[in-house]
Amino acid sequence: MIYSYLTKNLASKGYFTVSIQHELPTDQLIPKEGKPQVVRMPFWESGAENILFVLNELKKTKPDLDYKHLTLIGHSNGGDMTALFANKYPNLVYKIITIDNRRMYLPRTAIPKVYTLRSNDYPADEGVLPTAEEQKKYHIVIQNTPINHGKMDDKGSIEERKTLNDFILSYLDQH
Repeated sequence: MIYSYLTKNLASKGYFTVSIQHELPTDQLIPKEGKPQVVRMPFWESGAENILFVLNELKKTKPDLDYKHLTLIGHSNGGDMTALFANKYPNLVYKIITIDNRRMYLPRTAIPKVYTLRSNDYPADEGVLPTAEEQKKYHIVIQNTPINHGKMDDKGSIEERKTLNDFILSYLDQH
């Protein structure tokens, strides 16, 4: 999937953006059967390690970036990888924004800060989203949207992409 609507907008606002392509055409397909938190974990682990590798390489080549305020954004399976990374390496990331991740449990912590945009057509698996009590305790924000899961990338309409960009920029500016 391509997210140029998001990366271009963030870059135009002064954010240094890096886009990681986790799934290549030659990769094994993600399992569709079995408990996702079990059968997909090796894929998420690989994705989290890819993020760590890219972060370590950036620190070598771009040492002057503000790594204390690193924000990771991921959609769907990429959101699951982002959530796993934040669970495994909470000291390396300041904020995560998941766009309709559905399988990996979001961190229940104040740092990294957690913001999740939800589609209007697919619910998250049980336990993925924090309870109302956890949301309040950790200042986790769950933002419902009127957008279908499959339209949260560049396939979305101009209005849908604008809605997502506006939600993300508003969150980044406020928190």
